[in-house]
Order: sequence, then C-alpha cells, then structure tokens
Amino acid sequence: MSLEEKTQENLSFMVEEITQKLQVVNTAAMKGDSFDLKNYEDIKDIYEMVESKDHFSVSEMDAIVSELGKLKKS
Repeated sequence: MSLEEKTQENLSFMVEEITQKLQVVNTAAMKGDSFDLKNYEDIKDIYEMVESKDHFSVSEMDAIVSELGKLKKS
C-alpha cells in the first residue's frame, strides 16, 4: 500500500493503525471517515511518528489523540 496517494482508504488505514498502536479505548471516536482529506499530510506525519516508536508515555498518547481530535471534521 502506498500512502503517497491521498485517498480516504489510506487515511482510514493510518487512523486505524494509530488507534491500534496507541491502544485507544474509544475507537468509535476515531473512525477514518471522521477525517477530511485536506488533513491527509498532518495525519500522515502523525502516523509516521507513531510507527517509528515502540512505546509512548501517557502524556504523549494524550497529545497525539488530542491532535487527531483537532483534525476531525467539524
């Protein structure tokens, strides 16, 4: 899968991977279709950062989830 293409499918994949890696409890709040393609690059940056690390502190997880919340559709 090439994440260079800005598709809703790729966006959904990245959001799902982020929520799984961070073990987000309320995954219903983090559905891929809740995000607009205009925020694709920001979400891709978050995805790449999350994938590059093995462990996250509670404050890091909170900051990432908070940032994703800001990127959700209004």
